[in-house]
Amino acid sequence: MILSGKEIINRQGKDIIIDPFDENQVNPNSYNLRLHNELLKYDSPILDMKKENVRGDAEGRRSAGAMTTDSDSIMEDPPAGDWLTLRSDQLLEWIDDAVYNVSEATGIREVVNKITRPIFNWGMRFSPHPLHFGIMCCALEMGAASGPDFDAERVGVIYRSSPRQCDILIVNGPVCEKLRPKLKTLYEQMPEPKWVIAMGECAISGGPYWDSYSVVAGADTFIPVDVYIPGCPVRPEALIHGFLTLQKKIRDHEPGMFLRR
Repeated sequence: MILSGKEIINRQGKDIIIDPFDENQVNPNSYNLRLHNELLKYDSPILDMKKENVRGDAEGRRSAGAMTTDSDSIMEDPPAGDWLTLRSDQLLEWIDDAVYNVSEATGIREVVNKITRPIFNWGMRFSPHPLHFGIMCCALEMGAASGPDFDAERVGVIYRSSPRQCDILIVNGPVCEKLRPKLKTLYEQMPEPKWVIAMGECAISGGPYWDSYSVVAGADTFIPVDVYIPGCPVRPEALIHGFLTLQKKIRDHEPGMFLRR
């Protein structure tokens, strides 16, 4: 049975137990569950749920092999015995800083950049990875552009479902106030360099809903937009032309750098 948001709130603590419970995560007919902000790493490779998890302060979790997610500073030179206590992002950041500092101090970075910039720029231009994300009517045209009749892949376009793997965000419909922070979060999760295409009148200016209390008057009011594609809806040919326009912009303005900062 599907419960409404009000029913979830009324039955919370009775036949439904969500701990911790936050009414801001209640939707019209669902509840948004989130991962905890800590990751526990067990000493034993055999997980026994009957045994109590290791808890305590950050130092206690470190000594037990657990990894904390607070803003622990990364040591400039961690001792050999402490490598296992670093989170993966901390370790990668430490390695990145070390390689960057050495290459900058020796001048290797600039030499490598001169050689690799044309290669990196060419790769970014001809292998764009848009986020597989749809809002409304223009999303159907986005799908049609990838079909056999138009074949957007012939210009290198490959859609991905994770923002971590994408460098293009296509806003293809009206953005309501409730969607705006989520869309901005998706944009912030994409690695640099990244670009945004406003596809259709709704994404450009709000379209027919421009004066609605719940619709944002254009995607460029909260994220930077690189290419505007007018239309209602945008035809698949126009979207492909937008990709080609973005390729020219990348060629002219994106240097393609090794060890970017």
